[in-house]
Amino acid sequence: MAPRSRQRSSAPLQVLLFLNGWYSATYFLLEAFIFVYKVLLLPYPFTNLVLDVVLLFLYLGTEATRIFFGSKGNLCQRKVPLSISLALTVPAAVMATYYLLLQTYALRLEAILNAILLLFYALELLLGVLALVSFSRYRCPATPCGEPGNSRATAGAGAVSCQADSAPIHPPFLLRSVDSY
Repeated sequence: MAPRSRQRSSAPLQVLLFLNGWYSATYFLLEAFIFVYKVLLLPYPFTNLVLDVVLLFLYLGTEATRIFFGSKGNLCQRKVPLSISLALTVPAAVMATYYLLLQTYALRLEAILNAILLLFYALELLLGVLALVSFSRYRCPATPCGEPGNSRATAGAGAVSCQADSAPIHPPFLLRSVDSY
């Protein structure tokens, strides 16, 4: 009997990462325009402006890296890229909290944008941990991205089927196990 094929990548996590990518781009552009507005209308200290703009560009780099690794880890069903993405969620959430609470002038629009961003982070963290647990419970010899895994799978019609780690693992020198008789 052939093992069941099981898709372990998380579709809700992938949709959330996709939407967060578009939201992050929109967030970056809106924040840039808001900074122009603040500089023109409010007495913004130059050092605080430099800090806020540098943090905004740092946020952009962190967010792009986080979404890339999260998407790659989820689609390729790999633990390391997904773990990197989850680890980068912490500094991204800290920067969103800074823009929500600690910047020199915080507009109501910024509070709403950052609250939505923190909601995205919370949901992605939850779904990412669940996907990571799912990836840890199963192993495949080859993922959709072509990376090697363990040798307990059968390939048929171009698809790779995986067995759960809870199934007994037999030494490679045994041709048949007691379970197969």
